[in-house]
Amino acid sequence: MDYTLSPDDQTLHGYFSPGYQPVLTIDSADTVTFSTLDCWWSAGPYAGEKRGERPRVPQHREGFGHALTGPIAINGARAGMTLAIEIGAVVPAPWGTTVAGGWPSKFNAKYDTENTEGVAHAWQLDAETMTGRNQLGHTVALRPFMGVMGMPPAVEGEHSTIPPRWHGGNLDCKELVAGTTLLLPIPVDGALFSVGDGHAAQGDGEVCGTAIECPMQTVTLTFRVRDDFAITGPVARIDGGWLTMGLGDTLDEATYVALEAMFALLHRLHGLSRPDAIAIASIVVDLRITQIVNQVVGVHAVLRDDALGIAPVG
Repeated sequence: MDYTLSPDDQTLHGYFSPGYQPVLTIDSADTVTFSTLDCWWSAGPYAGEKRGERPRVPQHREGFGHALTGPIAINGARAGMTLAIEIGAVVPAPWGTTVAGGWPSKFNAKYDTENTEGVAHAWQLDAETMTGRNQLGHTVALRPFMGVMGMPPAVEGEHSTIPPRWHGGNLDCKELVAGTTLLLPIPVDGALFSVGDGHAAQGDGEVCGTAIECPMQTVTLTFRVRDDFAITGPVARIDGGWLTMGLGDTLDEATYVALEAMFALLHRLHGLSRPDAIAIASIVVDLRITQIVNQVVGVHAVLRDDALGIAPVG
């Protein structure tokens, strides 16, 4: 079955919570086409841009985190299983915004930009040519993806959308583009999946705290519940390879979490013992910084399919 979910008073929320009632219940293998607001809950681009005014730093909805659409429940999803999210079309709206400086944060303190006015880059986005252009005349290639895809912790109450967790959320991994599949451990029965925080383009690290933040006109996701692929954190099937994600308070901690998941994946795919997996990872696995700005930092490890010259066993 195919479903459509748009942001409105029923579907929009700014926290994760296992207590939220699902706005839609689907079966495994069903597809949902979402549309989403940008991370600031914006309804449209800054109007002053057309008058040649300097773009202002957006103000997000007070008391909330990212603007999420959902949650949806998946029949048969149980805590401890794995949710595979197949990412289909990801089509950005015609506009987006990047903000740097002007608010207190660990990274802005490092840059000495906490007490500055801050800047906002207003982007015009072309989904046909996959290019974006800002008011300074800079043109960049677009590679749209969703910054937040995840499920709530199995703890009562409302939980911030800002830090990523082992069951997803604000991962901000730029590799999760159309054609990839994200696998997440399911923390609560029913899954209660939500999505938001569209990014038209982002570099590894997301160093200023924002990407090209934009609404998404179309985000097509197909959900499959799996009980044959046990994982402890986010794993993704990307074009020509696999990646495992690590999260932690430091990059060192996140790195070792990502590597532990990669060692397990090498055992699953190639039957390697732990020492052999560690040796092979040192030769063919690449470590990349996912993001450094979400309170909990992220690292992902990448294994290309052709790295070992043999087909995986499963």
